[in-house]
Amino acid sequence: MKVGIIGLPQTGKKTLFQTLTGNELREQSGPAKPLPGTADILDPRFDTLVDMYSPKKNVRARIELMLLPKMEQENIAKGNIFSDIADVDALCHVVRAFEDDAIYHADGSVDPIRDAEMVNSELVMHDQIFTEKRIERIETALKKIKDETQAKELELMRKMQAHLEEEKPLRLMEFTEDEEVFIRSYPLITRKELIIAFNISEDQLGKTTLLKQFEETCTRDKIEAMLVCAQVESEIVLLDSDEEKQEFLQDMGIEEPALGILTRLCLKALGLVSFFTVGEDEVRQWLVRRDSPAPVAAGVIHSDLQRGFIRAELIKYDELIEYGSEAELKKAGKMYLQGKDYIVIDGDILNIRFKV
Repeated sequence: MKVGIIGLPQTGKKTLFQTLTGNELREQSGPAKPLPGTADILDPRFDTLVDMYSPKKNVRARIELMLLPKMEQENIAKGNIFSDIADVDALCHVVRAFEDDAIYHADGSVDPIRDAEMVNSELVMHDQIFTEKRIERIETALKKIKDETQAKELELMRKMQAHLEEEKPLRLMEFTEDEEVFIRSYPLITRKELIIAFNISEDQLGKTTLLKQFEETCTRDKIEAMLVCAQVESEIVLLDSDEEKQEFLQDMGIEEPALGILTRLCLKALGLVSFFTVGEDEVRQWLVRRDSPAPVAAGVIHSDLQRGFIRAELIKYDELIEYGSEAELKKAGKMYLQGKDYIVIDGDILNIRFKV
């Protein structure tokens, strides 16, 4: 499960990728290629649990990221960028919102709303072209041999084409299970969940005007949007201690690093939720697909736990914080036993009982 980071030239996406992954980036010789990396999920709940249990070991969950080549006209014209985008599961589009006379802009001026909508249009156009070509191929095939399956696919493709012609992304469409079979392997970009990360300057921190301007587009096209100052975030991660980082954040008036918000939005885009295992030996964050039953979550920890699943002992994170300890939760009757049908929700703390 990978999140692809895309953007126009000079948007700060490399700085953001490097800050998230810790990867040192070098100039590539020859054609630009996707660069892989992994990023810690920065979740305040994990930090709280580590403070509470003081474990010998603590392990954050991680997500895979892919820095994709910049969306300049040459890459768009060749179409290579769209092949790269098709290989990831969700997209984070970094949009320049900072002013800096020393850094050029391909269109001569900084206009984040324009740039975000332009890239969105390019993604929709890619899917339009694909569906048009697919329709032509199916129509040609049906003239030679009548085939009920292909006729159904043609009907679906025409429906998708009409949707795209209204400049709507395909993630707004509902598909049946049978329709999913047709399109599962197709490189349809606008089916992917999309995050817009507006890269702002330091003096824009705390200002939400830009998000309000983009709010209608987010609601209409099912987009998540956020503000991030990649330059400030890159400075925060270089600080040695948590105390220094917290002091820096307070001085800047930042409640939480934007990287924490961004990694959680990435999880949401991938359809994943976090759950935790806790104890004196280890506090660990795990990721599982949204709406997964408890045995599937157990299988994320180890296949034996899923195979021999008996029950899950459940603590709800908010209740643990409210009561302050497991001992107090037990007194209040707030520790729960859940069976195979229990659906794990974000923030659950689980202890799996199993027998193999």
